[in-house]
Amino acid sequence: MRLYEVIFIVKPMEEDVTNAVIEKFTKLIQANGGKIEKEDRWGKKRLAYEIKDMTEGYYVLLYVNAEPACVAECDRVMKITDDLLKHMIVRADGIEE
Repeated sequence: MRLYEVIFIVKPMEEDVTNAVIEKFTKLIQANGGKIEKEDRWGKKRLAYEIKDMTEGYYVLLYVNAEPACVAECDRVMKITDDLLKHMIVRADGIEE
């Protein structure tokens, strides 16, 4: 298993809808054999530039221990989720179990 940083920006919505989107991805990672090491919710922030006609977004950073197949599935689902403005998944080099 490898350590990854998964960061994504959720469209500004009501709090319960935002929580449901975040929970969707944490459950997806766990269902594919990954483990959430830390969840860091940065909250609603102003974007540096407009993305999909939005000027604000809700930032979330997850530290995930997972196999590459789990991360690939998470990336695939994030690409087709309309509630996300942007996402990025990077491997945290040098920090392996």
